Amino acid sequence: MSIVPSRPAAASSAPADGGVGPLLRGWREERRVSQLELALRAGSSARHISFVETGRSRPSEEMVLRLAEHLDVPVRERNALLLAAGYAPHYPETPLDDPSMDALREGVERLIEAYEPYPALVVDATYDVLAANRGIAMLLEGVPDRLLVPPLNAIRLALHPDGLAPRIRNLRAWRDHLLAQMDRQIALRRSGPLRALYEEVAAYPVPDLDAAEDDEALGPAPRFALPLRIEHEGRVLSFISSISTFNTPMDVTVAELAIETFLPADPATAKYLHWPRS
Repeated sequence: MSIVPSRPAAASSAPADGGVGPLLRGWREERRVSQLELALRAGSSARHISFVETGRSRPSEEMVLRLAEHLDVPVRERNALLLAAGYAPHYPETPLDDPSMDALREGVERLIEAYEPYPALVVDATYDVLAANRGIAMLLEGVPDRLLVPPLNAIRLALHPDGLAPRIRNLRAWRDHLLAQMDRQIALRRSGPLRALYEEVAAYPVPDLDAAEDDEALGPAPRFALPLRIEHEGRVLSFISSISTFNTPMDVTVAELAIETFLPADPATAKYLHWPRS
């Protein structure tokens, strides 16, 4: 499946008229960093940080970027900080279908195709699926067409009662994992759309007991990571997932891409995936 352009992301929820000071203070408090500690990290003084946060001093563009880096502010929100300080955005947001993205797009497509027959997909900051390989397509067999209309959303597909949820044998544990993951991303990115998605999927019904909890036939779960245990054509497949992001991205779009891969968690799953099927 080829990479499709992501939807335009929602603008930052940062106040337009509050200046950069309150925004920086909010990020600092969220990261639980004192003014002194931030000043030491950024090569400044606690007095200057205080003046910036209260609006008594206007930070330079370089200082805004330096403080944002030491506060681990996401790339999109660094642009919001610069705008609030009166500067132009520093990081571009290039559509994935732009010709300048050809090498990246083709490289990612080759990567997830090479991962077959194991499942792999690419998602954006709100977990919309931008690309997926045939391993993912196999797992989605039987999902109603109305849930497969682009843009597909990985979290919604996993937890929706008409999606994969009825086939996930350890749904309660996997649901807790996904919600915790989303909660961390919301704290990091302060994303309104991601918060709305969280509230939607958290309201989906959950069974009182996972079918797998008393099923010895599934065998012991791996001790090193939580597996996804999902039924496919009468078999229970077990996967361990991992998520990869780009190192030091300089573009908002690239910064928000994530590649999730699913590795067989037991020999039976690996054998099943490699077995020829029509």
